[in-house]
Amino acid sequence: MTKSDAPPPTMIPSHYASKPDTRLAELAVDVKFDTRDNSDELDGILLTWKASCYVAAAMIFLQANATLKDELKKEHVKPRLLGHWGTTAGLAAAYSHFQALITRKGIEEGKEPKGLFVTGPGHGAPAVLGELYIEGAISRFYPEYDTSAQGFDKFIRAFSWPKGFPSHVNAETPGCIHEGGELGYALAVAYGSVFDSPDLITCVIVGDGESESGPTAAAWHSHKWLDPKESGAVLPILHANGFKISERTLPGTMDDTELVMLYTGYGYQVRFVEYVEQGEYQMGGNDGGARDFHANLRASMEWAYTEIRKIQHAARNGKPIDKPMWPLLIMRSPKGWTGPSSDNGKQLLNSYASHQVPLPAAGTDDEQLGHLSRWLKSYEPEKLFDFSPNAQTIITEKLVKTIPRDIERRLGHVKEAYAAYKALDLSDWKEFGAEKNEDVSCMKAIAKYLTETIKRNPTTFRIFSPDELSSNKLDGVLDVTSRNFQWDPTTAHQGGRVLEMLSEHTLQGWLQGYTLTGRTGVFPSYESFLGIIGTMLVQYSKFAKMGFETNWRQDTASLTYIETSTWTRQEHNGFSHQNPGFISTVLSLPTHIARVYFPADANTSLSVIAHCLRSKNYVNLIVGTKAPTRCYLTVEEAESHCVAGASVWESYSVDKGVNPDVVLVGIGFELTEEVIHAAAQLRKDFGTNLRVRVVNIVDLLVLAPIGEHPHALTESGFNSLFPPNVPVVINYHGYPSQLSALLFNRPHSVGRARFHIAGYSEQGSTTTPWLMLQVNQCSRFDIASKALEYVVTNYASTGNVNGETRERLGAVVAKAHERIAGYAHKTREYVKYAEDTQQDHPDIGATATLSEG
Repeated sequence: MTKSDAPPPTMIPSHYASKPDTRLAELAVDVKFDTRDNSDELDGILLTWKASCYVAAAMIFLQANATLKDELKKEHVKPRLLGHWGTTAGLAAAYSHFQALITRKGIEEGKEPKGLFVTGPGHGAPAVLGELYIEGAISRFYPEYDTSAQGFDKFIRAFSWPKGFPSHVNAETPGCIHEGGELGYALAVAYGSVFDSPDLITCVIVGDGESESGPTAAAWHSHKWLDPKESGAVLPILHANGFKISERTLPGTMDDTELVMLYTGYGYQVRFVEYVEQGEYQMGGNDGGARDFHANLRASMEWAYTEIRKIQHAARNGKPIDKPMWPLLIMRSPKGWTGPSSDNGKQLLNSYASHQVPLPAAGTDDEQLGHLSRWLKSYEPEKLFDFSPNAQTIITEKLVKTIPRDIERRLGHVKEAYAAYKALDLSDWKEFGAEKNEDVSCMKAIAKYLTETIKRNPTTFRIFSPDELSSNKLDGVLDVTSRNFQWDPTTAHQGGRVLEMLSEHTLQGWLQGYTLTGRTGVFPSYESFLGIIGTMLVQYSKFAKMGFETNWRQDTASLTYIETSTWTRQEHNGFSHQNPGFISTVLSLPTHIARVYFPADANTSLSVIAHCLRSKNYVNLIVGTKAPTRCYLTVEEAESHCVAGASVWESYSVDKGVNPDVVLVGIGFELTEEVIHAAAQLRKDFGTNLRVRVVNIVDLLVLAPIGEHPHALTESGFNSLFPPNVPVVINYHGYPSQLSALLFNRPHSVGRARFHIAGYSEQGSTTTPWLMLQVNQCSRFDIASKALEYVVTNYASTGNVNGETRERLGAVVAKAHERIAGYAHKTREYVKYAEDTQQDHPDIGATATLSEG
């Protein structure tokens, strides 16, 4: 084979490939700024920044006297001091300057650009809340906190107060699309927010502690999936204040050369903005170093905006820049900036000691109270606000001079953060249905529906996939779209709807940002590896729950996960690929949010995916097989079955399932297939003497306790499927404990003798498909044996079986031991055959061979 037969893939040269002699000192961008800048705009930015810092400090410490009209006393200090001061001044600086940039560009360009502000260090809520109060977002969405002196006092008290504002940015915070409690996801969320939103610029603050996290490390690559023709831009700011809660940070120990090499390698143009102390440090941001810092940040934001527009203009005029280098600001400001530098000999400024509350005894210690008073007065609040007795608002004109004129462009008011949902244009899933008994892959059926969804929704729908689209048999969508990897010349500049990256964390962040700003996405994955984003999903669900309970936040699309390549068909990959644990994560979410579906064939899969894409405010999990499988139901039967969530499958039951002696339940395709075979085996062995009912469950949460989930079966509905005193054997795709927890509070349920749950029990390896089921005691023979055991036990229980039924079942009981022994013998025969031949016994039936694709 010659090189021409198999050429290596084309690589786009980097920006520096043609400049091999570039010196390290030249990598950092040099932006000129005037250290003597006395412009009205810079004065306005400084005023807004100082006012925000004052509000933030007051929120952390004060429960009364927020205007400082009286001398500060201990009773004015909150009894519990909660919050994080260390990052506040830096966050407020970035927020104030981003607002000013929007305002400035509105004057220059005739229309203010649209922006969002994402806060990685979510514990910096005081800074964000202070800015939101000044710009009017708080009083807009919470009229009880108006901008009068009384409303201001009430607002200051409400921070970290029961039924007030929590200590972290969350869904109750106007303008917020990311909570930032669990660190690592802000950058990915920011990029998700701008996909398919060409007019949006999202400024994201990445804390230097957060930058140590693995998810953030991967998310720095996000710009390589951003097409500037169709999408907006992200302006990342790495806030390097040097310290975490009790230790220095990685960026805080890296010099400029080390940082510029790292982030240039990621593909960014790096600009440093650093506070340099001039003369004696002063609280309140009153020293010369503070003004120079703001002059630098103003000029640096202007540079970043220009670079963003340059990249976008080229792409939108048919001359896209390959591997464009997007701007990145690294902002070095002191930990605890504008606060006290020390207290009683203990260093606070430039120390982890200011991470949370710098003066923790201010409410009990006279010296700390005095220090707090001097600190708050250093901002000169009487010059920032109008605290006069007759003032209708404390917010002065000079405070809002650099804030966008268009209310809807102020960062706390932008509709993309709370009211942007666009419903998908969806086709009728029944048009894609298969014939009954036809062999169709559930995933390929879903792919056909998603293909049509992409065609109908070219700018509001995306697929977020961890490099498994083909393996998961969803690659049919590539007939109408492509992947959107901008650094690969084969997929760049094509508007692809598929984002594939081998970082589940980054994909989840993109999906969250995309969804919370009004669009819809799906996340298909190998079952075993969805657990990687488990805690991210938990954090998101908390945000979604609070958003649902916040009256001004409107609907968002549901998050929909497609979990395939499941343990039942991972016999070729082995034990590491066998894990249904993500189901537990979804079941642990707030009950009104969680939805878990197990479609057993192509038609039910189509019904479920169509429902999930229509749904709002949920977390949907679809668990299905990718192998070609039999369609059990017609389109009409599938629709009825999915509406009910569970139903009797009459054609596989004795006498249509009427008056059963035992109920066999399948949840999940392979598990249902074994149930059907078990029912057939029992009918072969016992005829109609043993009345077997087969039930399939597609909506798992119909089994939830009454009142705990909106889909939960009523007690009459539950008893109609699982009649009292009739044994029930369930063959379940997940861990049995998942199902036990759902059924625990049901009368006559788990904990009572009539229920048995078979499911995955951490047994597995590289083996054959049927042996995977057998080693977990989920095979047809296991189910048939358990059914007979439970029938015998029920027969022996006083009063459970009487009259004609007892006489009929007597013949079954008499033969039960013989058949159970026969099933065990058959199992050993099939196991030996597989061990000898590397394939399942022919009597099992043909099983489609899977490849990674």
